[in-house]
Amino acid sequence: MVHAQFDPTAREALAATAVAAKTRKDLTWQQVADAAGLSVAFTTAAVLGQHPLPEKSAEAVAELLGLDGDAATLLQTIPVRGSMPNRIPTDPTMYRFYEMLQVYGTTLKALVHEQFGDGIISAINFKLDVKKVADPEGGERAVITLDGKYLPTKPF
Repeated sequence: MVHAQFDPTAREALAATAVAAKTRKDLTWQQVADAAGLSVAFTTAAVLGQHPLPEKSAEAVAELLGLDGDAATLLQTIPVRGSMPNRIPTDPTMYRFYEMLQVYGTTLKALVHEQFGDGIISAINFKLDVKKVADPEGGERAVITLDGKYLPTKPF
C-alpha cells in the first residue's frame, strides 16, 4: 500500500542515519543506486528524503546500508518534499544554484514560455544528470542536465 508521510523530521532523521551508514561503509551514491536498481540522481534524492523508493529498491538500500525494516518502510513513503529551508541557503554549493536561479530564473521563464507557452516544467516527470567534463581552458566543468516534461496550463 502507498503511504504519505507528513512529518518531514522522520525522513530528515533517516537521511542523516543513511548518510552516516554510507560514509561508514565508504560507499558511493552510485553503489547505493546500483543496489536500488535506479538512477543515481533519483536514488540519492530518495535517500535524502525527497522521493519514495519502490519496495524492492527500499529493501535493497536498507540492506546495503545496514538499516532496519522500519527504515526500509519509511524509504517507501511519499515524503514532504523540499530539501532547503525557506531562506537563502548558506551552504556554498546550494547557494550557487540559488544564485543561478536569481540570475537566470527570469531568462529560463521567458525562454520556456516563448518556446512552449504558458505552463511549467515538471519536477515530478523529471530526469537529472550531473557529469564532470574537461574544460578546454584547463580544469573541469560541471554539466548539469535538468530534463522535465512540459505541462501546459489548461483553462477550466
